[in-house]
Amino acid sequence: MIALRYTALLLATITFASAAQAAEPADEPDSSLARVRIVEARRTSVASEVVLTGDIQAQAQVSVSFRTNGKVAERRVEVGDHVEADQVLAVLEPLTQRANLDNAKAALVSAEALLTQAKMAYERQKQLLAGGYTTRPSYDNAEQEVRTTQAAVDSAKAALGTAQEQFSYTELRAGVAGIVTSRSFEVGQVVQSGQTVLVIAQDGPRDAVFNVYESLTARPPGDKTITVSLQANPAITVRGTVREISPTVDASSGTVRVKIGLENTPPAMGLGAVVIGHGRFAPHDAVILPWSALYRYDGHPAVWIYDTGRRTVAVRPVDIDRYGPDVIALKGGVEPGERVVIAGIQFLRPGQEVAAALVESNP
Repeated sequence: MIALRYTALLLATITFASAAQAAEPADEPDSSLARVRIVEARRTSVASEVVLTGDIQAQAQVSVSFRTNGKVAERRVEVGDHVEADQVLAVLEPLTQRANLDNAKAALVSAEALLTQAKMAYERQKQLLAGGYTTRPSYDNAEQEVRTTQAAVDSAKAALGTAQEQFSYTELRAGVAGIVTSRSFEVGQVVQSGQTVLVIAQDGPRDAVFNVYESLTARPPGDKTITVSLQANPAITVRGTVREISPTVDASSGTVRVKIGLENTPPAMGLGAVVIGHGRFAPHDAVILPWSALYRYDGHPAVWIYDTGRRTVAVRPVDIDRYGPDVIALKGGVEPGERVVIAGIQFLRPGQEVAAALVESNP
């Protein structure tokens, strides 16, 4: 009886062990394999935002110079002063110009005196000719003398006008209203005609000027609209549009100058104020991956691709569209549907078999 119970217990034990062994998964991964996390690559519409730092500048700047040579006697403005169009900014010593003006005035007085004398002689000849007391040639000579002296008077008046104009050139006037942004002369300095001594930012529209990398100009914001905010007070904002893009690249910085024309510039955004520009690029499709997927291989960016059939990984170079704060956008190298390793890449080698855990979606 005891032997029978022992036999039944042994059979029950064998049956339970067989059932437990059959319940274990047949494809349990080897614990010695490296574990990685993968994600399925998908194309996503991306509209990246660019943030730039620049400053406020006038749309029009005027270089002011004297129109005659001379020594500076007075300087009446400083950098930062606001000037009117007809305001005198500086004065030259007018020694030569004053002497020329005095000579022109004297020449005109002399010519007018000769003209008066010629007219009187002409009137006498005219009366004598009417009474038969002079000859026709004498009358003609008197008439010719009037015409000659009249021409001399006209010439003297023109010379006086020129001398007065040259004298006015000793006073420097801007011709436009604006703010003095640069000065390159002092009292006592001898300046030449046409030499720039002041630069004035003309009143009127303002630009937000940014130096950007050339790659950004290849794909400008979709509507070419930029939101500009004051760095010192981000609450002060204004919208602007791309007005001018420099056709050349700055050799020293490798950047391109972009000017954004502002709408109704706030008073707080004075000349030279530091501003921040925010623009959104036109949307385009790209494969988005987290930073953790990026790998450097043979000096180029790359990612690890997981082969679901062989359960192995392989490194593949990729083309970066742009870098984000937490993600990267790829424009080539990975096709939709492929599995990309996003965690555990530090210990991988080409052809290595790994244990992969699939993440549901891209970050």
